[in-house]
Amino acid sequence: MTNKLFYIHPEAIIAQSVEIGPFSYIDKNVVIDEGTWIGPNVTILEGSRIGKNCKIFPGAVIGAIPQDLKFRGEETLAIIGDDTTIRECVTINRGTAAKEKTLVGSNCLLMAYVHVAHDCVVGNNVILVNGTTLGGEVEIDDWAIISANTLIHQFCKIGKHVILAGNSLVGKDIPPYVKGARCPISYAGINSVGLRRRNFKDDKINEIQDIYRIIFNKGLPTVKAVETIYNKFPETNERNEILNFIENSSRGIIKGYFDQNKVYKQNEPVPVYK
Repeated sequence: MTNKLFYIHPEAIIAQSVEIGPFSYIDKNVVIDEGTWIGPNVTILEGSRIGKNCKIFPGAVIGAIPQDLKFRGEETLAIIGDDTTIRECVTINRGTAAKEKTLVGSNCLLMAYVHVAHDCVVGNNVILVNGTTLGGEVEIDDWAIISANTLIHQFCKIGKHVILAGNSLVGKDIPPYVKGARCPISYAGINSVGLRRRNFKDDKINEIQDIYRIIFNKGLPTVKAVETIYNKFPETNERNEILNFIENSSRGIIKGYFDQNKVYKQNEPVPVYK
């Protein structure tokens, strides 16, 4: 229907409880679930699927066609989960033939001026801080926090519970549970504060830290480090999560920051650089 304050295409499917602010535009082939708030001056284009109880702030553009020269107008989607907040001027492009959809999970917070490119997969409970830019087909797993103005190269993968420093340039995969910082971005310890907030026990945090000491602080080639971990550590969900991530990394993982010529013994304190 047409309204003097906003435009909704007659083929859009919008739940009765959705609130739409003035001067917003809702295209055809759009589905918006109940309880969602669409602020003023929001543009939601063809192929968008918005979950329940989302909040989308002024200037956001959801479902624009990919900024990809291979795109040929194929029918693709941009999917937003439930209870996700999308702040001012965020842009989320829909997918291409590569994956056919761009996904942003539930309970996420995308702060102002974030860009999510075509075919990205963003998990649940993810925070993308102001100005963060994701290249095409980036994958970010659950509970990751990507600090302000971070640039992530296409095809990179970010593991669960990762936290990245602001202004990071990411060109390699970042395995789960770690902190990434400095330039070039490198391992800066594990995200112990975040893990404790999510009820990880101290013995589990110590296990994760000991695994990463072997990967980043022993001066071992990655293949040898993985072999050592298989031999030294009993099978746990966290151990498997780390090893599976590394073994399936197509771009290779980030490097350690510490002096690779020094060998650290198991449980030996590792220097902290601030």
